[in-house]
Amino acid sequence: MHRYRTHNCSELKKSDTGKKVKLSGWIHSVRDHGGIIFIDLRDHFGLTQVVIDPKREFYKALEHWRVETVVCFTGEVTERTPETINPKLETGEIELVAEEMEILGEAIVLPFQIAKEEHAPEATRLKYRFLDLRREKLHKNIILRSKVISFIRKRLSEIGFNEFQTPILTSSSPEGARDYLVPSRLHPGKFYALPQAPQQFKQLLMVAGFDRYFQIAPCFRDEDARADRSPGEFYQLDVEMSFVTQDDVFKIIEELMAELFKTFSDKKVDDAPFIRIPYRETMRRFGTDKPDLRNPLEMIDVTASFVNSGFNAFASVVKNGGVVRAIKVPGIAGQPRKFYDDMIAFAQSVGAKGMAYIIWTGGEEKSPIVKFMSRQEIDSLKEAGKIQDGDVMFFLADKEKKVMEIGGAVRTELAVRLNLIDKNVFKFCWITDFPMYELDEETGQTIFSHNPFSMPQGGMDDLLKKNPLDILAFQYDIVCNGVELSSGAIRNHRPDIMYKAFEIAGYAKETVDEKFGGMIRAFMLGAPPHGGIAPGIDRIVMLIADEPNLREVIAFPFNQQAQDLMMNAPAEATLKQLRELHIKIALPEKKEEKKAHEGQPPAAT
Repeated sequence: MHRYRTHNCSELKKSDTGKKVKLSGWIHSVRDHGGIIFIDLRDHFGLTQVVIDPKREFYKALEHWRVETVVCFTGEVTERTPETINPKLETGEIELVAEEMEILGEAIVLPFQIAKEEHAPEATRLKYRFLDLRREKLHKNIILRSKVISFIRKRLSEIGFNEFQTPILTSSSPEGARDYLVPSRLHPGKFYALPQAPQQFKQLLMVAGFDRYFQIAPCFRDEDARADRSPGEFYQLDVEMSFVTQDDVFKIIEELMAELFKTFSDKKVDDAPFIRIPYRETMRRFGTDKPDLRNPLEMIDVTASFVNSGFNAFASVVKNGGVVRAIKVPGIAGQPRKFYDDMIAFAQSVGAKGMAYIIWTGGEEKSPIVKFMSRQEIDSLKEAGKIQDGDVMFFLADKEKKVMEIGGAVRTELAVRLNLIDKNVFKFCWITDFPMYELDEETGQTIFSHNPFSMPQGGMDDLLKKNPLDILAFQYDIVCNGVELSSGAIRNHRPDIMYKAFEIAGYAKETVDEKFGGMIRAFMLGAPPHGGIAPGIDRIVMLIADEPNLREVIAFPFNQQAQDLMMNAPAEATLKQLRELHIKIALPEKKEEKKAHEGQPPAAT
C-alpha cells in the first residue's frame, strides 16, 4: 500500500465498498454525533467523509486536532445508509471507517476559516494566500486558469502556431506605462527594464522568418491597481503572424475566443464573426471604447434640436461649440420621481452640471424643460429617438468629449438600476479604426494615441498629406461585456514610414535609432507584413469565472499598493547589495522634515 494514499478524496464510489484504502488530506470539518466523530477530509480533488469510532486508540487525540491539520487515514470503505447519502459530493454514497490515523502536518489556530468561506479582510487573505487558496471557490478559479491556458496552447499549436519565450531583462521603452527597472551590477549606472510586453521581440521573430508565434507572456507595468488591472505583473496571450491582414487576425482570435468561452462557461457566447465598431462610432454611441453590448441603451446626437431652443441652458452650450446627447430608455415612464432625481445626482457625481429628461406618457410630455421648448423641437426629439408612449429620454449638454465620458457612465448606471444587462451572455465586439495620433491635453503636442508601432491605414501618403489627427491606424481592440481583453495592430514594418510616424509624434531620427535600433536594423534587412494581438489571460479567466476582481483568479497577486504581503515584497536591500550595484538610496523627505529644512515649524501631530 502506498505510503500516503491509494485514492484521492473524490475517487471512491459505491463500487469500492469493502476495500481497504488509505486517504490523506486536510481536516475540512469535524462533527460529533453522540461520540462518533465524522470528519470531512479534503484534498485537491474533493471531499470524503471519514468515520471515527470512540473505541479506536487514536480517538482521544481528536481533542488536540484543529481543522486544516493534514492527516492520513487507513480504513475500510463502507456504503452509506440511504438517508445519509449526500448527493452534493462525488463520494456521497460512501464513507471511510478509520482504522489507523497519522498526523502529517499539524495546524495552529487559523487566521480565518476555510470551510465556512467567512469574510476576511483582504490584507489578511493576501498575507495568508496559501490558506485562502484552499477555499473551494478560489481553488477552482486557479484550476480553471490552468485549464484555460492548456486549452489555448493546444488549440494554437494545432493550427500552426509555435510557442517561443522572449527575454525578461530588456531595455526601457519610451511609450506606454512606467517601467520596472533592474540595476546592472556589471554595468554601473545602467539599468535593464522588465518588459511591459514582448512587443519588439515578437515582431523580430516575424522578421526572423517564424510565421506564427504565441506565448503565455508575463508582462510588467508599474501602474496603479484597479478591479480589471493587476499592479506589477500580469499575463497575456501574446500572438503574432506574418503575411496577414487585419481580417486574418480577427478570424483566428474570434474562433479561439468563441470556442474557449463556450468550453468553459454555460453562458451563451457570440458566434464568429464578432461585431466591428469604428472607434469614433463607439464613442458617439456608447461614450466608451469598451462598450458592454449587453446594455441595449445608446446615445444619440440631438444637438440640432437645441440650436435655437428656448431652453437656454442647452442652447448656450450649443452656441459655445458644445453638443447635446440623449439616451432613450423604453417603457419606464412609471418610475417614481425619486428615480429621476437619483439619476440626476449620479450624473452630477461623474462631472455633469446637470441632466434633463422628458417622459412621454398618456399622449403628452412631462418634464421641467418642455415649457421652454417649441412643439417643433419636442417633435424633433421624438422623431430622433423613435419615441413610443411610455419612453423616457435623458439629456446631457457640454463639450463633446465630456458629454461622451459622462454619457457613458450614465448609460451604464441606467442599465444597472433598471436591470437591463443580461448576465447570462458573453457579447464580443471589435473596436477598429483608432486614430493614429491625439493631442496631449497638457502640452498640446501631437502624440501617439495607441501603439506607436502600428501601420497607418494610408501608409506614407497619409502621413505626408493628412492632418495627423485625421490619420487612422490598423489598430483594434477586442472587448467582451465591457472589458477590454486586448489591443492589437497590423505593424509598421517599413523604416521610412516608421521614421515619419515618429517624427510627427516629436521623435528625432536619432532617438528612434537609439530606442528601437534593433527593430529598424531588422526592418532594413527584409521584413514581412505582420500583425498580432495579446488578450489578457487574467481578464479572460475573470470573465469566465464571473469574478469582479482580477485578484480572485491570480494565485499570488499584489495588493492595491503593489505589495506582496505574504513574501514581504518590495523589501529593503542590504548595504552589501546596494554597494555591488553602485546605488545610493535617496528617500523622499517627509512633509515635517521638508518644512523644518525650509525654516518652518513642523505641523502639529
